[in-house]
Amino acid sequence: MQYTSHYESPLGTILLASDGEALTGLWFEGQRYFALHLGGEHEERDLPVFGIVREWLDEYFSGKEPSVSVPLCVQGSAFHREVADIMLTIPYGETMTYGEIASLIAERHGMERMSARAVGGAVGHNEISIIIPCHRVVGTNGSLTGYGGGIWRKVRLLEGEGVDMSKFHIPSQGTAL
Repeated sequence: MQYTSHYESPLGTILLASDGEALTGLWFEGQRYFALHLGGEHEERDLPVFGIVREWLDEYFSGKEPSVSVPLCVQGSAFHREVADIMLTIPYGETMTYGEIASLIAERHGMERMSARAVGGAVGHNEISIIIPCHRVVGTNGSLTGYGGGIWRKVRLLEGEGVDMSKFHIPSQGTAL
């Protein structure tokens, strides 16, 4: 059984999902791939894990690096989970490029190279946004692409973490605008 709850953030309503023990989803309502892996059978319920997530989000949206640890259960393929694990290593207030993530994966698997585009697909399908910080992944050229919750939210999340936004730009066209 899957369970859901809602959180009112400064950037809009967030839907939380859990298997009863860990967080399995966190989406801004209406974002691309909204509740993609949330089955039809789910129940709105206040669980202890949702209390932990609310505490994490309260700290985050108050401009602080959260001190709470949220139990996570990442859905998807082994590749999606590997990309999520790398995103979890991106420090608060810092960014990493799709290409850097691709290089890390290639190195781990003894490959000459890995497609940054494939990484982009996995990042774009991140089911636990903000906590698994897909908003911290940027284009090599400083392009702020690839945020399913909308580029404006990506900008606000990065600004809230104190990221120097002068080195980034919003593309004039693309799939994540």
